[in-house]
Amino acid sequence: MNNDTKLQSKRTGPIKLAVEPENWRKEKLVHAVIRAGASVSPIEEASGLIWADPSRPELLPELLASNLEWVQLPFAGIESFLPMLDDQRIWTCGKGVYSQPVAEHVLGSILALKRGFITYARKKEWSAPVGETLFGSHVVILGGGGIANDLLPLLSAFDCETTVVRKSEEKVSNATNTVCLEDLPNILPSADVVVLALALTPATTGVVDASFLEMMSETAVLVNVARGKHIVTSDLVEALQSHQIFGAVLDVTDPEPLPNNHVLWELENCLITPHIGNTPEMGIELLASRVEENVRRYISGDSLLGELDLELGY
Repeated sequence: MNNDTKLQSKRTGPIKLAVEPENWRKEKLVHAVIRAGASVSPIEEASGLIWADPSRPELLPELLASNLEWVQLPFAGIESFLPMLDDQRIWTCGKGVYSQPVAEHVLGSILALKRGFITYARKKEWSAPVGETLFGSHVVILGGGGIANDLLPLLSAFDCETTVVRKSEEKVSNATNTVCLEDLPNILPSADVVVLALALTPATTGVVDASFLEMMSETAVLVNVARGKHIVTSDLVEALQSHQIFGAVLDVTDPEPLPNNHVLWELENCLITPHIGNTPEMGIELLASRVEENVRRYISGDSLLGELDLELGY
């Protein structure tokens, strides 16, 4: 079923939506629903559900009443919700919602690693000069979604050559090149920076393994702001320890959280941040804006932002 068959044209009468479960995000999302022109009601009376807690997917199935024709999920990553997705209703998620702060995080972390800030921050004495410039670098981005679209203009200020790797060869605006995954052997050797910003699917799980890392230059930087399972962690550890690549920036890890005694914490050429490319403080305002826009679209019968493709799983 597609939007045309699931959603009427313009709705008449009061539109009732539920916001669940109770948590600190709920108040902001309730206000977003009301600003958009709908009312907040109990789940039994609602035609749509705004899910407020990404950490508690186990609570959702019991609330999926037959009267619900639309469910809005809070994050772009939906792995924990996959078992309950169905084709009986519209499912939307936070695809593209948080891309601006994550793109900012990518740029900052690249500069921190390439300019040696991580190494210097650990020093307790004056040391030798290290660091490389980002200007004129070749940056390869795996994933052609919101993060790539917001990162590309930032990289243009550094006169970077940019290559976006995606499922199709459809040109990505602002990218120098657009290629498919099959082209990686021709692209990776010339990459100065490789950014992982793609959805986690069976096809992309473990995409960064020993063979992937062997294709990268020893001066290249790997940045992961997508999902930890994109990387085979043991292969990355070996590549970093042997200086097969220059360094890595990991905002996500496998396992996550990364155990306190994990070897990655000890490596000077690895910067680890605790999944804070988008923080709760940044994210709730962005999510509330998306909810408000989607509620307006829902009332008008327009297509919704961030609709999930059930076959692709994102």
